[in-house]
Amino acid sequence: MDGLMMDTPLLVRHLAERAATVFGDREIVSRTADGVERSSYREVVERAHRLASALSQMGIRPGDRVATFGWNSLRHLELYLAVPSMGAVLHTLNIRLFEEDLRYIVSHAKDRVVFLDASLAAAMPRFEGVEHEVLMPDAEVQRDGALAYEDLVEGGDPDFAFGDLDENAAAAMCYTSGTTGRPKGVVYSHRSIVLHALCVNQADSIGLRERDAIMPVVPMFHAMAWGLPYAAAIAGARQVFPGPHMTPPALAELIAAERVTRTAGVPTVWHGMLGLDPPPDLSSLDEIMAGGAAVPESLIRAFDERFGIPIMQGWGMTETSPLASYSRPPSDVELLSDDQVYALRAAQGRVQPLVDLRIDEEAGGELHVRGPFVASDYYDDPTSREKFTDDGWLRTGDVAELCHGSYIRLVDRTKDLVKSGGEWISSVDLENAIMAHEDVLEAAVIAVPDEKWSERPCACVVVREGAPLDADGVRAFLMGRVAKWWLPERVEFVDEVPKTSVGKFDKKVLRARFAGDEGQAPRSGAAGGEQPAPGSGAAGGEQPAPGSGAAGGEQPAPGSGAAGGEQPAPGSGPASAS
Repeated sequence: MDGLMMDTPLLVRHLAERAATVFGDREIVSRTADGVERSSYREVVERAHRLASALSQMGIRPGDRVATFGWNSLRHLELYLAVPSMGAVLHTLNIRLFEEDLRYIVSHAKDRVVFLDASLAAAMPRFEGVEHEVLMPDAEVQRDGALAYEDLVEGGDPDFAFGDLDENAAAAMCYTSGTTGRPKGVVYSHRSIVLHALCVNQADSIGLRERDAIMPVVPMFHAMAWGLPYAAAIAGARQVFPGPHMTPPALAELIAAERVTRTAGVPTVWHGMLGLDPPPDLSSLDEIMAGGAAVPESLIRAFDERFGIPIMQGWGMTETSPLASYSRPPSDVELLSDDQVYALRAAQGRVQPLVDLRIDEEAGGELHVRGPFVASDYYDDPTSREKFTDDGWLRTGDVAELCHGSYIRLVDRTKDLVKSGGEWISSVDLENAIMAHEDVLEAAVIAVPDEKWSERPCACVVVREGAPLDADGVRAFLMGRVAKWWLPERVEFVDEVPKTSVGKFDKKVLRARFAGDEGQAPRSGAAGGEQPAPGSGAAGGEQPAPGSGAAGGEQPAPGSGAAGGEQPAPGSGPASAS
């Protein structure tokens, strides 16, 4: 027996049409190089129809790739709506990639048109095979041979119809910024985008509402800005785009001026804002979403204490559209200690509706996921199957465990774990513990070769200007916070931890610099300069299981503190990480 419900496709055009008809007067704000532009959902969607008409007149057909090279802006939003709704495929190019990678991506995707912001005209190379460049006027800059965006819109038909499409047709694509091999293309369908937007707006997820003003700091060229432009459109939330002004002071100014209630970005952004003096006016914010890299518990605590604003952590990948989990405190929060609550907030949270997860213990605890907005393959890539299991799950490359019943806690990346003396050390936990020090701005831990133990952790640390912290001080701070055999003999002080194009720690750069660098003798950890044997944090006995602290017994629940000699949760030290 079949159900008797209508079978209507889930399409991006429905998000656009709902925004225009239900929330037509809701404002869209966009900062440019020269000022602030204001529009509305009604006007944005009308211009999207015109833009789709103009692209059709240029010969763009369903399935053709239309690329963007731009900041977060209202014109970028128009393209988010216009290109998929006409049946073409929106391809957002990461403006921070090296030219070689950009050329590969544009060629591999077979982009026919590239829309670029005028403020980025000097940064974008000429791509072979691209038939047209279209310049979006966010600055008084010209580019030879480029068409004018506003001329296309003006010449387009406002009554151009968005057609009925197969909901499984390609709507958009992004390329991963993986640290090994060529970037890989992830292709989103109309169905996946709509379902992801609906799940993002669940109450225990990000949960945007019409009353909200959302400012996505995460770039629209990275994993579709975490799906926020689509989620905001379906909810009718006001959208505020920062354009090229991405410094912490500029972002804080825009938050205050436009009374932004929700914002989202990588932890580096919020570290920068925390360090502003005098403190910025963030009183309009109800919540900050952070993701893209592990969010230190100390950063969450610091924002609570300084601003009274909760930072909520989300986790996902380009391959998961991207939001796959979100970490809100559970309903039994009143039964938990403050340390336990902070530890849960620093975890990656519960999976989104429709997403399944499993942990493959035989693969070292690797997290696998599947669902209707999780990639099933990479675009035109013969190596794709390496990232997927034989029974159809995505291998995330993250080592995970479950805490408090159903909260995902990522222990590390499979490639970033340190295997010392046959036991694993979590680089993420060690980083979080170091960043809990009030004089530490950033810390990244890598494995370096060791003749006796195979690998040992090397901590690369950025300290606050003028702070007297040295290697011995780092190790002294870590005593009692992590197992003694985790203590890094080698501590390298750097001006900045290198970042990838999407703001994650770029550990391959650190490995190239330090993993084979014998120029600096390891700093002594144990008395007499010898490396402590794994497990020597406790009195005698065998090496404890990773994370079990100094005292025997089972590993404590996250956030359970140091009572009874147990290892405290990472980041439970001083609450400052600015």
